[in-house]
Amino acid sequence: MSDDAQGDWVFGALRSPRGGLYYEDFVVGAKVAHRLTRTVTQMDNMLFSNMTLNPQPLHIDAHFCATETEWGRPLMNSLFTLGLMIGISVNDLTLGTTIANLGMTEVKFPAPLFEGDTIHVTTEIAAKRMSNSRADAGIVEFIHRAYRQDGALVAECRRQAFMKKRPA
Repeated sequence: MSDDAQGDWVFGALRSPRGGLYYEDFVVGAKVAHRLTRTVTQMDNMLFSNMTLNPQPLHIDAHFCATETEWGRPLMNSLFTLGLMIGISVNDLTLGTTIANLGMTEVKFPAPLFEGDTIHVTTEIAAKRMSNSRADAGIVEFIHRAYRQDGALVAECRRQAFMKKRPA
């Protein structure tokens, strides 16, 4: 590798020009603590719930939550939480190298996330295998976990992504 190579190194491999890792770069068992964090807001909750046509008062009605729920305040929409958790991982792992998401399983929300909470995310590389249909790709399985500022696990999922192999 020349001294003028651009990009940074992770798992002993040079990242793609956009920042993502290629299939070969993922090491099963490796864990990544993502650099980005995010404080979630009332606006996030309202916009996401409204954009997805979800009228659940548990997310958008503070009076309902204060008077009729055990939480006393709005819960963050769980699908927003799921998307944010995976989105936080993109910059460090898959930016520009994902062909497609193949699926998500074992999605869990073990503790509540509220407006004003800040999340941080980790990803574990659970498995990988070559594609049966394409010689230029492989499948990587990630386990993403999101935690609140107090360390409570608020979201977890296992995700399979179709990843580009490193260009020849």
